[in-house]
Amino acid sequence: MTMRFAFFLSLLVLTLSGCGPMSAQNPAGAYSPVNAIAEGEEAHLLLKGADVVAYFTEGAYRQGSPEFSSRHAGVSLRFASAENKALFEREPAMYLPQFGGYCSNGVAYGIPWGGDADSWKIIAGKLYIFGGQGSKDAFELDETNNLALATHYWNSEIAGNNSFVQRAKRLVIRVPHYKSGEELANAVARAKAAGGAK
Repeated sequence: MTMRFAFFLSLLVLTLSGCGPMSAQNPAGAYSPVNAIAEGEEAHLLLKGADVVAYFTEGAYRQGSPEFSSRHAGVSLRFASAENKALFEREPAMYLPQFGGYCSNGVAYGIPWGGDADSWKIIAGKLYIFGGQGSKDAFELDETNNLALATHYWNSEIAGNNSFVQRAKRLVIRVPHYKSGEELANAVARAKAAGGAK
């Protein structure tokens, strides 16, 4: 099977199997694509409703409430309190997660995928989400380089484009520095054994 055929086959499968998620993750706004779901009347609910302000004000993950919701750039957000909602509405760019809330480690490989609201880190005043502790640990092995790679792929390939098309492309045509989940887990284990990882 040729690389091109595999890419288009992957794209077709993703398209046919993910119409709901495809729509939720690709709103028609400046903040797109995003790690979002459709829930009730919310077509693009960011991070399953996690309060993006609480990471900064409380240093903690908090689930937001539909009672305190807001919309920004076509995306819905929820907050744990009216105060957090007001803070967001005054300065949304300060609180929005980088890379649309996708796993920052995945974005370093050009893959906008995953991202668990309870796995996060603030770096230089910006919020980054990860696909779990293992993904965060892998990113932290070379945080400066991984942040530069993620920023490069987000700006050059992902931002403003369809997340499913990008994901299919980079699962078939991998970046030169690609490492599998197993390779990353082994690297983290070696770093922890040597005392170099958190």
